[in-house]
Amino acid sequence: MLLTLKGEQREFENGLSLLDIAGKISQQLKKDALCARVDGQIMEMWHTLDHDCEVEFLTFADDDAKRVLRHTASHVLAEAVKKLRPNVKLAIGPAIDNGFYYDFDTDEPFTNDFLREVEKEMSHIIKRNDRIERFELPRAEAIALMQEKGEPYKVELINDLPEDATISFYRQGDFVDLCAGPHLASTGKVKAFKLTSLAGAYWRGSEKNKMLQRVYGTAFYDKAEMEAYLQQQEEARKRDHNKLGRELEYFTTVECIGQGLPILLPKGARVVQLLQRWVEDVEQSRGCQLTKTPYFAKRELYKISGHWDHYLDGMFVMGDPNDETKECFALRPMTCPFQYQVFLNRARSYRDLPMRLTETSTLFRNEDSGEMHGLIRVRQFTISEGHYILRPDQLEEEFKGCLELAKYFLGTVGLLEDCTFRFSQWDPANPKNKYEGTAEQWNEAQAVMGKILDHLGVKYTIGIDEAAFYGPKLDIQYKNVFGKEDTLVTIQIDMLLAQRFGMEYTDADGQKKHPYIIHRTSLGCYERTLAYLIEKYAGAFPLWLAPEQVRIMTITNRADDYAYQLKDRLEKEGMRVSVDDRNEKIGFKVREAQTQKIPYMLVLGDQEVENGTAALRSRKNENFGAMPVADIIAKLREEIDSKAR
Repeated sequence: MLLTLKGEQREFENGLSLLDIAGKISQQLKKDALCARVDGQIMEMWHTLDHDCEVEFLTFADDDAKRVLRHTASHVLAEAVKKLRPNVKLAIGPAIDNGFYYDFDTDEPFTNDFLREVEKEMSHIIKRNDRIERFELPRAEAIALMQEKGEPYKVELINDLPEDATISFYRQGDFVDLCAGPHLASTGKVKAFKLTSLAGAYWRGSEKNKMLQRVYGTAFYDKAEMEAYLQQQEEARKRDHNKLGRELEYFTTVECIGQGLPILLPKGARVVQLLQRWVEDVEQSRGCQLTKTPYFAKRELYKISGHWDHYLDGMFVMGDPNDETKECFALRPMTCPFQYQVFLNRARSYRDLPMRLTETSTLFRNEDSGEMHGLIRVRQFTISEGHYILRPDQLEEEFKGCLELAKYFLGTVGLLEDCTFRFSQWDPANPKNKYEGTAEQWNEAQAVMGKILDHLGVKYTIGIDEAAFYGPKLDIQYKNVFGKEDTLVTIQIDMLLAQRFGMEYTDADGQKKHPYIIHRTSLGCYERTLAYLIEKYAGAFPLWLAPEQVRIMTITNRADDYAYQLKDRLEKEGMRVSVDDRNEKIGFKVREAQTQKIPYMLVLGDQEVENGTAALRSRKNENFGAMPVADIIAKLREEIDSKAR
């Protein structure tokens, strides 16, 4: 048979396994190859080939190989847990970014001590280097096997598979698990692993189902690489906004208020206020018109927009959604159908366009409890949301303006350098239950957007089945310190909703036409942005964003009056200042201010009072010495006005 390897063709005898083929190429490849891509399909190394095809061997440097190794590690975890606690029921165990997890149903809660026992057992399984084998069963036999093993969750999964689905299992030693694969050739290929945390998780992500025990872990082919990763994760935990943001008193959550409903404390509220005022001022300077619309509306509005049909499960509904005889309201999950009413308020001409409508919107989305995390994913959030209503000939220029605006905001706060761009498109195979419009409309919208992105030189990946139900979008993505990716900013092209709402303008030729609409955010959800900024700067915000910019501290109480005079002077310059006049040693006061990430400290003693100066210090341990107050103000003012990072 003729195999194409890295563009070159080589002859091999029929019936060789991928492992044998790798060995004929090089012994190092045989050792390092974890799986292979054969004509685009990931296959285990034990598979034999008997036809001409293209083969690419994958090592741990490849993402697909990482997933195969980590998925195998999840099965090793499941086997170890079953060995130690035979009565535990198995749920699912997928590979995820940077690791894996497995969900277990157990009456006896897992502990960190138990995880250490599990790790020891996993090491035994890996050392045994059991061969991993795949086999398939008819549906009835598959169900019978899982019933015999007392695995009700596996039975449920089998029953939910399509009638024509292949039902496969993987065996390693005496352990068998329902799985689609692929896997490594043997357990010994998992060279390094670590169980990292415990969590609760509802079966299939629904609060209506039982809470399971989720064990997270990571796995690598090289121990040194794993140790480096774990060290990086330890640093990430120090920066985790969900920990650091609470410690520095930026936000809190309260059980009796509810999950996903954070309270911004004064420091967090001040940062959001600074961002919001800045964004609104810049948007206004770019020709945007501010609106203020209601937080909720009758179901009839959402039926017109399509949200009632496509987004009802994600909405908070007030009333019976199925009782058409009574009024039913819902909190808004987005602002677009409300802002359209501004356009519809009177007749419009082509001369009125583009109409750039923006609003600092409070939105409400009924997120699953398992998805919520600190400030990154919440049920109530505030966002700078805009809708540009325009003529077709204005589309590219206005899209460019939206993108430039988003890049300006993200660049200024220091997030843009870590962002990626994704062109989110519809899935033609799933048009009926998720998307509005015809294939022709979608193809036109995506072609227009693709042309614009290419013309603007945007480097993007494509996300299939990730579009909004009414149009394609550009998602600007950002990862938190743990590598979990979320959307920070979106820019969407909508060719459908204007027609649904009867939005028309009179064109230069006297004809009534439907406008195009761009849905856009400029800095994204303020809560999420605050979370990312806490992590980005480890709580040490740039001076212009710091909720407390300067702390004045006295060495002796003889300097107290001067301290408050200085505070008044700095506040008149628009700076956020506090005074620490406690009867404590100055070293203690400085260290406390540094711990609280205060950018600058002014130390006042008898000499500073006498000379009308202040000793300037920074949180970075920089000591600038005694300086005239006017020079200090000039230095801080320049740093604030330039929005230096």
